[in-house]
Amino acid sequence: MKTGIDERLPFHPLNIAVLTISDTRTEVTDTSGGLLVDRLTSAGHVLAGRAIVTDEVEAIAAQVRAWAAAAEVDVILTTGGTGFSPRDVTPEAVQPLLDRTMDGFSVVFHQASRGTVGVSTLQSRALAGQIGETFIFCVPGSTGACKDAWDLVLAEEFDSRFRPCSLVGQIPRYRGVCN
Repeated sequence: MKTGIDERLPFHPLNIAVLTISDTRTEVTDTSGGLLVDRLTSAGHVLAGRAIVTDEVEAIAAQVRAWAAAAEVDVILTTGGTGFSPRDVTPEAVQPLLDRTMDGFSVVFHQASRGTVGVSTLQSRALAGQIGETFIFCVPGSTGACKDAWDLVLAEEFDSRFRPCSLVGQIPRYRGVCN
């Protein structure tokens, strides 16, 4: 079977929330979160929420928990806080909330990112997993990293027409639709 988008199949949109983790960004200066919002809405998905929180474990965890508990959110995308500076605490906030980890996301993200930033990709602790039925993907805060994550990994993973399969078939309301 050939991999890729099968245009003959219907597109099923996801409800995606975008969380920017930053001590300095505002909605006006949040180019990374803005890029993710633009990409997901341009692809036909629904923006289920958008927020900016500080680089504090409890602030991050509180927003993630709220969205993970919300029936209208299928996927949470976070940007920022995945590096190695003392204020980068996104993995520390998110990992304890995960019921399952998606180890392959980090591998694929780093492979894609290596093509654009070389071995500097090692400075990211990108991660993904599932909290209950909600998927979460945590990517670096640079606009370039968000572009790599969406364009080279997530766009296909979130497209129900991608074959042989996509994440969409794991969303409760679409189970059995995207096999």
